Amino acid sequence: MSSFQDLRIVDNFYQTSSFFPMPTILVGTVSENGQTNLGSYSLCFPYYIAGKEYYAMILECRNSSNTAQNILRGSKVSLNFIPDDRKFFREAVRLGFPGLTTEEKMKNCLFTLEKGQAEGERPLVIAEAFQVFECTWDSALEDAYLDKAGPLEGYEPPYRNFNGITSKFGAHFILKIDRILMKPKYRSTIIDGVKGAGFPAVPVDYGYRDSTNFWCSKFKRPFAEKIQAKDGDVQSVIYAAKRIDPDVQFTDGACAKLVKIPRVFLKAALTQMVQIAKAEGISLIDEKALELINDKRRQEKKK
Repeated sequence: MSSFQDLRIVDNFYQTSSFFPMPTILVGTVSENGQTNLGSYSLCFPYYIAGKEYYAMILECRNSSNTAQNILRGSKVSLNFIPDDRKFFREAVRLGFPGLTTEEKMKNCLFTLEKGQAEGERPLVIAEAFQVFECTWDSALEDAYLDKAGPLEGYEPPYRNFNGITSKFGAHFILKIDRILMKPKYRSTIIDGVKGAGFPAVPVDYGYRDSTNFWCSKFKRPFAEKIQAKDGDVQSVIYAAKRIDPDVQFTDGACAKLVKIPRVFLKAALTQMVQIAKAEGISLIDEKALELINDKRRQEKKK
């Protein structure tokens, strides 16, 4: 006998047929008159995270929204991650109300807007945000550049599969990340070592689920749980190391210090070490050389 009960799947299932924690993001775009428009979104997630020539987010929204129409018209976007603050969430709810023009919704906006750091004409960013992604819509994917702003009562087919106008009322946008901007305190947490006290106060939005309220949970300081790393076989590390590059070799002692690297990441880590070794004129990576190379890797991460 199952301990669960079946629940009917309906439109907007992430809100109406489930409990789905999501980020709270204010999406900045440029309106026709050049003013920054802010729209509230939670359906915004990492899309390209590795192995591509760039990194990207995916944004899902109504194709008639100010945000979608502005992206179709101009392509530049700022993703503003606001901290956990009741007055900020209240303002996000207000900015998410459909049907208002940019002039109407931004007239008494609570947030402070400032210029970002990416090049070109772009939407302003929110000064109160703890981080901002400055992005550009990749309209070349699926020939989505053929989709134009204009229709507000629904688009007619054909529709794209994942980028551009994807249904009568929906749109998906693959947003290339041009820059990640972060307040100094939180940047330091990532660069110098993550501790619980260094995390930003990140709200969790549970979506619109009862026609009356938006729901959001308060931030609590995160706790750490040690990764249960398993030591790999040093012979497997030696085997992999010997096959990275014939001009750079690893001693058995150096390989023994690499057994905690997960197998799935081992080749990439060894390849990076060899690249650094060649740049430093090192042909044999022993334990001393490995310390130097790891210092270089840490420095590259800080950059």
